[in-house]
Amino acid sequence: MPLQRQVGEATIIALPDGEGPFFEPRTKAFPTATPDDWRKADETDPASVTAGGDWLLRFRCFAIRLGGRTVLVDAGIGQADSPATTWAPVTGRLPASLDEVGIDPGDVDTVVLTHLHTDHIGWAMRAGKPFFPNARYVMQQTEIKAIAEYEAPAGPYALDPLRAAGQLDAVDGEHRLAPGLRVIHTPGHTPGHQSVLLEDGGDTLLVTGDLFVHAVQLVAPNTAYTHEMDPDLARTTRTTLLRELAGREKGATLAVSHLGDPFVQI
Repeated sequence: MPLQRQVGEATIIALPDGEGPFFEPRTKAFPTATPDDWRKADETDPASVTAGGDWLLRFRCFAIRLGGRTVLVDAGIGQADSPATTWAPVTGRLPASLDEVGIDPGDVDTVVLTHLHTDHIGWAMRAGKPFFPNARYVMQQTEIKAIAEYEAPAGPYALDPLRAAGQLDAVDGEHRLAPGLRVIHTPGHTPGHQSVLLEDGGDTLLVTGDLFVHAVQLVAPNTAYTHEMDPDLARTTRTTLLRELAGREKGATLAVSHLGDPFVQI
């Protein structure tokens, strides 16, 4: 059964969608990382490096249950005809993961899509219609604009059907989802990248999206990733937020998309 964490009355459930080797060497994806950075990263997250030194990538979503509500953060790589299959290693299993924890797609009232990349929007749709029929899909206005400007596949695949179904919620910056639960704008990886922050009684959990994608960016937050759209902004966002969270009295739990373990304490 997928792992979960409790923050106050909220339950956060990790939902695996797939895993497989990244499509390029990790030293090319993070060209400025030093041997010492890699040593620390592999000690922090040994499950993400293969015997041959390749990057073993997880694809993961999260469900948050709070006060009778069910919020899904990200929608994974999707099925065989989703845009991510041009590069992702496997067809996703998010529906099975949801079933394992007793969540029907119709139970989900909000889907937060952290950003436009295809490994985070796959199960947003099925057969051209929203897979979560009763959900509002939350995205940053900045991200929606970027999808149009870059002609990203998220446009025709996800945004057009969501608009047609009247299920798209475009927000600008911070957005309250429920008491103690909010979306925050964390730009850089993409222009409108957003994360989900949960706070209760001094306990903090951040669903990071792709604020960082590998443990090397956790042990050395200045490390740039070649697939960040604005590396300088991504670095500033990442270092500032990680520093602020680590400085809290109880620290924080990070719910992460791509590391070996879904929850990391800082």
